[in-house]
Amino acid sequence: MISLYFHIPFCIHRCAYCDFNTYAGQEPLIPAYVEALCREIKIVAFSAPERLSAHTIFFGGGTPSLLSADQFESILKTVQDSFNLTPDVEISLEANPGTLTLDFLRDLRTLGFNRISLGVQSVHADELHQLERIHDTFDVIEAVTWARRAGFDNLNLDLIFGLPEQPLDRWQATVNFILGLHPEHLSLYALTVEHGTPFGRWAQRGLLSMPDPDTAADMYEWAGEALEAARTALADIALYPDGAGFELKAALARKHDVAANCITMGNGSNDVLDLVARVFLAPGSEAVTEMVGKSTLGRSLTGRRR
Repeated sequence: MISLYFHIPFCIHRCAYCDFNTYAGQEPLIPAYVEALCREIKIVAFSAPERLSAHTIFFGGGTPSLLSADQFESILKTVQDSFNLTPDVEISLEANPGTLTLDFLRDLRTLGFNRISLGVQSVHADELHQLERIHDTFDVIEAVTWARRAGFDNLNLDLIFGLPEQPLDRWQATVNFILGLHPEHLSLYALTVEHGTPFGRWAQRGLLSMPDPDTAADMYEWAGEALEAARTALADIALYPDGAGFELKAALARKHDVAANCITMGNGSNDVLDLVARVFLAPGSEAVTEMVGKSTLGRSLTGRRR
């Protein structure tokens, strides 16, 4: 049994803290990228010694929600033709709250998506501005409301703590607000200031305060206590409201058997199953269109994924 990860590296805007393999302003390349990704899926599946079965599919980025429903339909059709999917397969989409509509979410649900992961990060306008996020708190509320109306009963919300000059009470306000939206799962990340990012350059020039590690530790400890009190399990920090309980298969795969059972595809993917030579997909170069036109094979860029 395997998990599949597809990297969608496109973004409307690259956030100031981000050092992931993402590209802003390259949306015209999306159709060619989707074609190339579908070809890679076929190559990987054909190169396996037997037809593989998948129990989780995750689209990460970048901002995968920039793709259209028709483009996701093409990718999923290729996946279904290339792999065996379990009856209860979990299909997750990472999304920016500012890129969603109710109709789009309904289309995704019809296609078989059953889990949405929203990059919320904060509910405070000044913190979102500092992070250079394109959404606001109202977008978060709308995205969660629309996802529920579209039929999604498994939502993850990402949050970042340890922001420059962020006091504990503001982090507490963010977590308490998000708990009020009743997600099934939370993923909490401590900010790291990475070399080569705007945050990294601003910090080097003294224009940005480095996150305080003691305060960040207090935030982590408080979150663990608060989420335990809200009937959560501190791992990725998975929420089980009303005692219902969701088996978060993607999270479990990452924790327990990713080294043995995960295949990643797309630009910047770093496949741990050495099945085939990787397909070269590089937004911003001619590689994508060449791949579509000539079936050219090569090696993918190795980068970090979200």
